[in-house]
Amino acid sequence: MKQKYVVLLDNENDRLSIQEYAELDKEMLSLLCEETYDAEKIKTAMQKDRATLIQALRTHNMYPPGLYTERIADAIVELFQPGANTSAELFFEEREMFESMDEDLLMDTDSDDDDGDGDDSTMDVDDLLDDDIDDGFEEKGIIKDLQKNIQVSDDDPGVDNA
Repeated sequence: MKQKYVVLLDNENDRLSIQEYAELDKEMLSLLCEETYDAEKIKTAMQKDRATLIQALRTHNMYPPGLYTERIADAIVELFQPGANTSAELFFEEREMFESMDEDLLMDTDSDDDDGDGDDSTMDVDDLLDDDIDDGFEEKGIIKDLQKNIQVSDDDPGVDNA
């Protein structure tokens, strides 16, 4: 699914608005949500740190994925720079988000395999298949009292009805 976020800074009214669009029909973006913020509150959040800015942007109505929110936050920081544009359009495609997640996962897996530090904190498959299983279930009566709910139909051709 394709999405677009339009960020508008209204310096005259001291407002910042974010519009979220999504492709509900082929090649046609529809407005899903619009949030308006007090620009002074956004500036204050920007001055604290990036996480505070992202938290200030997220609401009950608008809660974009982390990757999207980070790019939206970057655009907002640029909008508040002296002499900058007063609007920004950001385009996203879900496929790109999943592709970047796959790349991150592959990089993490490769780094785990190649760390060479001798740390055996990861479990081998052979350890998972260990035959040391506690068979205390039968002693406790858990398995013995189990009742079967599935019955074979008399009409089933694979059953000998003799």
